[in-house]
Amino acid sequence: MSSYLVKRIFTMMITILGVSVLVFMIIHLIPGNPINHILGDFATEESIRELEIRLGLDRSIPVQYFSYMLNAIQGDLGTSYITGYTVVEEILNRIPITAQLALFSMVFGSITGIVIGVIAAVKKNTIYDQLAMLLALVGISAPGFWIALFLILLFSYQLNIFPISGYNGFYSLVLPSITLGLGTAGSIARMTRSSMLDVIKQDYIRTAKAKGAGVYRLIFRHSLQNALIPVVTLIGMQFGYLMAGAVVTETVFALPGLGSLIVSAISTRDIPTVQGLLLFMAAMIIIVNFVVDLLYTKLDPRIQYE
Repeated sequence: MSSYLVKRIFTMMITILGVSVLVFMIIHLIPGNPINHILGDFATEESIRELEIRLGLDRSIPVQYFSYMLNAIQGDLGTSYITGYTVVEEILNRIPITAQLALFSMVFGSITGIVIGVIAAVKKNTIYDQLAMLLALVGISAPGFWIALFLILLFSYQLNIFPISGYNGFYSLVLPSITLGLGTAGSIARMTRSSMLDVIKQDYIRTAKAKGAGVYRLIFRHSLQNALIPVVTLIGMQFGYLMAGAVVTETVFALPGLGSLIVSAISTRDIPTVQGLLLFMAAMIIIVNFVVDLLYTKLDPRIQYE
């Protein structure tokens, strides 16, 4: 197990390094100049040159990259060109909202998706199965911004139950969590149904049924537990993406999270903030997938990492 952990951590570090190179190159190849956003269109050549030197933009791209990575290893992701705050401070200020949104969305999506998937598998080829898969298809296919606007119109404007936008505690995250959770629930429902149907066909399920095992035990103890590995993989991937920042949802609901931060940083060509956020998001996805791999041994004791 220890050798596996060492190899996996080394692989994670290499992956993050590759992501950093790719992100750095893409950002610096995008047309536009952050100096224009800072000084405006009527800045003098002297002021532009002075600011470029102060920000280090006059140096070559390889030199900028190695300087950036050297600072990043020490925990310094740079300072925002626009706000003047460090990127680490920006992330720490925004991450609580995004973390809550990701957690609530994942809990709602996982529970809803697993329940729908189990019902569809147990009631295979019935009206319940068809209805469950229709709901899953709607959840996957419906655009997030459309769901968000529909929920705002119904629950905020018509019924006046939840706030329309902004963040003011738990109630501000209910509609965004449902918006994100519906798509996640649809994917999890389809995966749960498929995995459950594969497990139900196994010989040990027929043996347990022949021995008189109850329906509850057959479904939740024998079938669902053994069908959860691919579902957990999907949940881990979805949670990583949600934790990285739900850009569209946070923008529609005006939530001050990582998603809205990266939108504003891209629009103003705030290079350090964009680089730091993308690197942080990549690290979050990699770490979540690593944790999911470790959970496999808990779900199935036959899986061992040597």
